[in-house]
Order: sequence, then structure tokens, then C-alpha cells
Amino acid sequence: MELRTLRYFIAVLEAGSLSRAAGSLYVAQPALTAQIRKLEEELGAQLFERSHAGMAPTPAGLQLYQDARRLLSDAAAVRERVRSLPQGPEGSVTVALPFLIASLLMGPVLAGLKATHPRIRVFVLDDLSLMVRKAMLDRRADIGILVDQAQVDGLRCRPFAREAMYFCGRDLQGTVAPLLQPAPAGEGHPRIAFAAAAAQPLVLQSRRFSIRQRVEDAANAQEVPLNIVHEHDSARVIRSLYACGAGFTFTPACALPDAGRQAAPWLVARVVQPELQRSYSLATAADRPLDAAARVVVQAIEAHARTLIAGGRWEAEWLGEADAVPAGHGPKPGRAAR
Repeated sequence: MELRTLRYFIAVLEAGSLSRAAGSLYVAQPALTAQIRKLEEELGAQLFERSHAGMAPTPAGLQLYQDARRLLSDAAAVRERVRSLPQGPEGSVTVALPFLIASLLMGPVLAGLKATHPRIRVFVLDDLSLMVRKAMLDRRADIGILVDQAQVDGLRCRPFAREAMYFCGRDLQGTVAPLLQPAPAGEGHPRIAFAAAAAQPLVLQSRRFSIRQRVEDAANAQEVPLNIVHEHDSARVIRSLYACGAGFTFTPACALPDAGRQAAPWLVARVVQPELQRSYSLATAADRPLDAAARVVVQAIEAHARTLIAGGRWEAEWLGEADAVPAGHGPKPGRAAR
């Protein structure tokens, strides 16, 4: 017994005539007659009394009419429930990335995935850059964003983005503003020479943090001392110190949106001579291909990063693959957004 045959039966009963039902169904009358006879044979019961006046249902026909209407209604509901199920990949994906870039990227990415791929569950590990690398090597994360790590044994790393470092703090005495160099055309922030920045009272994290390591490397290369007045591991303590005017700090471009909310006289300058930069790589396990859910998450992270950079909301250079890079072609560097 097919649903189509039941629909034909209902149409004949409601029309009271094979010819009228055939017209409404756009089916040839002989074919419709054959379907009704086949249905009666399958059920072993006569469903209609046939006369010159038309087709009148028998008691068996009336019973089948009620059951058939219910069956067709249930079938339609089943179809609707199946069609309304969210489509696409399903699974759990863990992303590990540093604190600062997590606040820039992951909120919009998670919200977008919730709307477009509700069957993908994303867990985020935000930690020190060293711990992000460890989480990837320990297989506690499927996707990682590494700082200044172009290659890591056991991981497949590909370029993601590169950003400049900035000098930030409250210039309460007005002594730093005269040291600034005008911003070149197209840049939104003035510049400050590294030696001038290093001489100011600094609040920095310890040497196990990547930002401090980059600052130390520049100081050693320039043979200039760092005037460190506060050293703490807590990013919240560092933020509280420079927010109250206790000193200045170095911060990557990804943290500028948060730093820029501080009270005046707030100072932000791009560090030059030398220019301090940090690069990000997107890492996955070298011996384990990404499943469909993880690929969706990677695409969402990369798409949002490109959007931020193109819109000037992240002063960085996109290093990842462009949207239309053919298979087998290498990454193409993006343009820096100023």
C-alpha cells in the first residue's frame, strides 16, 4: 500500500466520481481505476458501490477514509520534522588560543557557528601561548593558534596573521607625548622609538610570556635597559596598573580594542626602531586530518579574522590563504589594514 494510492482513494471518495477525481489529480481515468481496484485487492474489501450516479463509499471505504487521512497527516508531519532538522556537520571541536586574541576572535565566531551550525559544539581553551602549544601536542585541542611558532614537530602549522606591537599607558605627566612621531599616512596611531619606550616606567609580565620575551629580545639587540617598575604574571593586574597610571606596557594590536577604553590622558603608539611584531600560525595535528566539524570551525575563525583585518578593526596583516586559492597553491599574504 503506497501513500500515493491512498491519496488517489481519498480524491475519488471526496469527488464522488472517477472522472472528476482523475481531472483534479491530472491522472488518466483508466490508470486511476486500476489503482482503486489494486487497493481493494490488497485490502480484500470492496471500498465503493459503483453506479451511474458515481462512487459511494462502503462501510470499509469510510473506515479506510478516516485511517488514510490520519496516515497522510502523520506522513506530512514526519516529512516536516525531518526537513526542519538542522543540517551540516555534527561534533565537538576544541580550540586553543592565547588570552588576548581569544577576546578578539572567539565571541563572534561562536555566535555565528551557533546560528549556522548548531550541531557543532565548540570548546575554547584560552591560556598562555606556551600552554596553547602544549594543549595541541597533548591532543587536548583540535585547533590551535600559536604565537611565533612557524613549525612544531607533530603539528601542521600554516601562517595565520601578523600584527604590530604598541606602547600603551596613561601619560599623566605629559612627558611621553613629546616623544611621539607623527603617524604616516594611512595609519591611525603615532609612533614611538623602542629606546624611548624602554626608558619609561614599565609594567610587564614575567619572562615566560611571549610579549615580554619579544621586548627583551629587542632590548638586548638595541643594548638598551628596560625600566621595569612592576612585574606580575596576571594580565588583570598589569591592566589595572597601567590603567591607574602606574606605568606603561607593550601590547599587541589584537588587544587595542580593550586597551582603548581606558580614561584620558590615554596614549597608544606603534613601536618602531625596531618595529616589534608577533606572528600567529593556525595549527592542527600533523597525523590526523580534520573532520567536517573542525573544518567548519577553521573556516569560521579564518573568515572572521579576514573580516576584522579588512575592516580595520584588527591592525594586522592576513597571512592565511585567500578565499579563492586553488588546491595545491601556497598561501598568499594579505594586505595590512591600517
